[in-house]
Amino acid sequence: MAVSTLPQPPAATRSPDLVGHWIGGAAVPGSGARLPVFNPSSGAVVREVTLAGVEEANAAVASAQRAWRGWADTPPVRRARVLAQFLTLLNRQRDALAALITEEHGKVFSDAQGEVTRGIEVVEFACGIPQLLKGDFTDQVSTGIDNWTLRQPLGVVAGITPFNFPCMVPCWMFPLALACGNSFVLKPSERDPSASLFMARLLGEAGLPAGVFNVVQGDKTAVDALLDHPEVRALSFVGSTPIAHYIYQRGAAHGKRVQALGGAKNHMVVMPDADLDQTVDALIGSAYGSAGERCMAISVAVLVGDTGERLVPRLAERARQLRISDGMEAQAEMGPLINKTALERVRGYIEDGVASGARLVVDGRRHPVSGAPFAVAGREAGFYIGATLFDHVTPQMRIYREEIFGPVLACVRVPDFAAAVDLVNGHTLANGVACYTRDGNVAREFGRRIQVGMVGINVPIPVPMAWHGFGGWKSSLFGDMHAYGEEGVRFYTRQKSIMQRWPESTPKGAEFAMPTAK
Repeated sequence: MAVSTLPQPPAATRSPDLVGHWIGGAAVPGSGARLPVFNPSSGAVVREVTLAGVEEANAAVASAQRAWRGWADTPPVRRARVLAQFLTLLNRQRDALAALITEEHGKVFSDAQGEVTRGIEVVEFACGIPQLLKGDFTDQVSTGIDNWTLRQPLGVVAGITPFNFPCMVPCWMFPLALACGNSFVLKPSERDPSASLFMARLLGEAGLPAGVFNVVQGDKTAVDALLDHPEVRALSFVGSTPIAHYIYQRGAAHGKRVQALGGAKNHMVVMPDADLDQTVDALIGSAYGSAGERCMAISVAVLVGDTGERLVPRLAERARQLRISDGMEAQAEMGPLINKTALERVRGYIEDGVASGARLVVDGRRHPVSGAPFAVAGREAGFYIGATLFDHVTPQMRIYREEIFGPVLACVRVPDFAAAVDLVNGHTLANGVACYTRDGNVAREFGRRIQVGMVGINVPIPVPMAWHGFGGWKSSLFGDMHAYGEEGVRFYTRQKSIMQRWPESTPKGAEFAMPTAK
């Protein structure tokens, strides 16, 4: 299998052996505990990351607080020009950043390129901030009185982001936050931290004033410091549902605006009239792409009527044929999991599914040909597992109820469309869902009746574009506003209403009644 050449970041942006923080426009090595950063494909330690304590988190907030007023007073068009320069640099360095993501996360290089591109699209949207911040104006709202609204930045805001998208998810947050006039503190995942510093350096090169964007590496200590700090006005989070709930509760208790996106258990309903070739392609790509480590991965196939008898054998054949290897190999379709802990967790779910009575059609713990424990030749120490397929899964089973976050697809069989809708609507996680059908009425009813935040009709991963906004329902989102798009602009600003009249039009005498339009 041919191995592509690994794109390398230029010397000025190459990740060092020690990944520290970015505070006040400069790299700060930090003095806290260190954790290893692995290359999941080889299992080798490629660098270390320094964990921030409360003092370093507070220093990042202080830096952001000092910088934000000057940045907020910068005209939106000038803020947009800085982001436009950042956009140019990000496009130029797309492959170098994608290679860094593949090295630390393990996803295949083309997938990492796609991640960076989706981040770039949010930056493109943020460059239109002068238009997005326009307010409303009413002339003569009452006699001699004009009324208008404007949107103003909050101040220091923070983002806590997951390992599975170290570029894209931060880009859901900081480009719009900065464009709106806030300063930002990013706490990325400690598992793949280098992308955050890569982007911090590009922002500095683009002309962003020092202190407007800061990065603190860390764990729960850093997170709690940001949640508790009185100068952090709002916080965005993407991760598991239990942590999202914790972030939302603790942040709200401190009076912060919180947007906490949680876990997912995304279903794909397959109707009997669906195009099976397209459906198999969609399920294989959406269930096993990025080794299932996506919050929009399809992890449940809801097979309606006789669909299961026709579809499961074809899914099994394709799952066994998946090309699983180092993400930088040109033919790789799926890479490893992020670390050994994730590998053991996914193996545990497979064992639980078998014990619960589900039919294990394809066992990712074993090589599909030899039956030996799954491993990639030359990468035996990597965190690999094969594609896994279960059939005859029931809603009571743990592999159905919980987010596995690995390459495990569970097939549930239902008799009809109504049962499929009830099944999906009965799940507490409601991030994304898809329906494959040729029937326009089914498609319409599915879109109207399903209780999920993001819906795809013959689209397996319905991630909205940058100007529409991303977010689930139920326990997949804690907060009132979705990520990015105009929802993001509203989250990172607050509305102010101003009413004005001049002495010449002001009536004489005190007014004791509630003012009304006259």
